[in-house]
Amino acid sequence: METLIKEGIQVLAEGLRFPEGPAFAPDGSLWLVELKGESLVRLKNGALNRFCVGGGPNGIAIETEGKIWFCDSVNNEIRRFDPETGETRTMAAHVGNEPLNQPNDLAFDGKGNLVFTCPGNSRKEPTGYVCVLDKNDQVKIIAYHLFFPNGLAFNAEGDKLYIAETYQHRVWVGDWDAENLTWNNPEVFADIKGPDGPGGPDGMALDEQGNLYVAVYGTGKIAVINPEGHLTEEISLPGKNPTNCAFDVDGDLGLVVTEAEQGKLLSIKTDKRGLALLNRN
Repeated sequence: METLIKEGIQVLAEGLRFPEGPAFAPDGSLWLVELKGESLVRLKNGALNRFCVGGGPNGIAIETEGKIWFCDSVNNEIRRFDPETGETRTMAAHVGNEPLNQPNDLAFDGKGNLVFTCPGNSRKEPTGYVCVLDKNDQVKIIAYHLFFPNGLAFNAEGDKLYIAETYQHRVWVGDWDAENLTWNNPEVFADIKGPDGPGGPDGMALDEQGNLYVAVYGTGKIAVINPEGHLTEEISLPGKNPTNCAFDVDGDLGLVVTEAEQGKLLSIKTDKRGLALLNRN
């Protein structure tokens, strides 16, 4: 394993208030959130625009038609923003009779179901869980008893689901059944060294070869894990608190990273290409 300091890291935006959840829209624009700025942020043709949505916007997933789905960890909701109209709609707020517990990150599977993490206050007790919102707007829990479930990602086929358990410094993988909405045979995919203090594996992205890129909050690094679950590379960053990452599938911006300590959106040039994300039509 080698540790690399990437030369020529480009700063795409700075002065951001706890940026999270980068994702590329079908029109090529790059979206992210400001968790402490109560805003969605769009970078398009070099221009940065903020859309105030209130609450605590966190992860992002984008529909084929361009609507932005995001977690709101303050209002305990899954919400959807329409860039065309500026309207925001609550898509889910409960599982059973209980309010969602600080939803954090989210991703679509190949059938249009939305999987999302709810860590709540599970840093010291395994009270975090993971949910799915189906296309009939029904929510159910698919995984329990986790120490801060956080970032998540699907493989290219949509039959494997990776989930970061931040406060155990590990990433799980299991079989995803998109018809029955179950996460089966979960096992620890990789143990990832985190900081001495709070933090650990956060948001994630996969490249075309099946390597998993994990933003490790508190370490200033992106950990690259090969398909066998072994650490092969660490990409050092300016700032200690990377929160998430995403590939530009067009290749122009390489791997983009949100970094919260310095409030920056970074671009790292790479010859690796990312997976086209599954989404909801």
